[in-house]
Amino acid sequence: MKDRTYIKELLEEKYHYYHAIDFIEQDPILIPHQFKQKEDIEISGFLTATISWGNRKSILKNAQTLMDAMDNEPFDFILNHSKKDLLRLQTFVHRTFNANDCFYFMKALKHIYKHHNGLEALFSSNLNTSEPFALKTSIAGFRGAFLELQHEVHVEKHISNPLTNSSAKRICMFLRWMVRQDSKKVDFGIWKSIQPSDLCLPLDVHTGNISRALGLTKRNQMDWKTVEEITSVLRTFDLKDPIKYDFALFGLGVNKALILT
Repeated sequence: MKDRTYIKELLEEKYHYYHAIDFIEQDPILIPHQFKQKEDIEISGFLTATISWGNRKSILKNAQTLMDAMDNEPFDFILNHSKKDLLRLQTFVHRTFNANDCFYFMKALKHIYKHHNGLEALFSSNLNTSEPFALKTSIAGFRGAFLELQHEVHVEKHISNPLTNSSAKRICMFLRWMVRQDSKKVDFGIWKSIQPSDLCLPLDVHTGNISRALGLTKRNQMDWKTVEEITSVLRTFDLKDPIKYDFALFGLGVNKALILT
């Protein structure tokens, strides 16, 4: 790794540069920013994060299609939808996420709010803060509960499992949205039972490439071990809010803005 002081100063500088309110307009986080109620924010955020791979314009378009099909009242729709209401989603598709997957997600979310006290309670109930990476068991526990209902095997690919070494990028991103206390109001910070210090890096091609270029990891694999390795370093830079550097790593990567000296 290059000099740690240099790397921390660079990431701090780029965090403040990229962490701005106009970030929202071109990012999937735009979708939950349409809502005010906690449950609407977390449900729209979870569904948007689930389909957040590929072209960002396509992600935003399809996520908005989902919200429109739910009458832009996602919490009410989840609790009260009928079989007839679900037919609005019968043509929905985003890459490999199809209508049958969508049907199951609606039913599973209803089950979670009816029987597990909602998304925040479910994630936090599986959080063992005595572990250095407590989010690993939190996500795995959430996945187990989410898949409690009868389902097709195809659904399972859309809920990552870090216990099998998946990077769980989209869930880590969703949790960043919900948990980080954010002065710029990009992330929501509406979940209080999980601390920002417990978060892990949403590892994608951009954050991975920049992390390797800076020497935050030597691993080429896009897996949970790499997530832990990079997050461990980020925690030495800011123990209370290590994943704020996601903005810097992603911004440098997507904008091809890193020049090493």
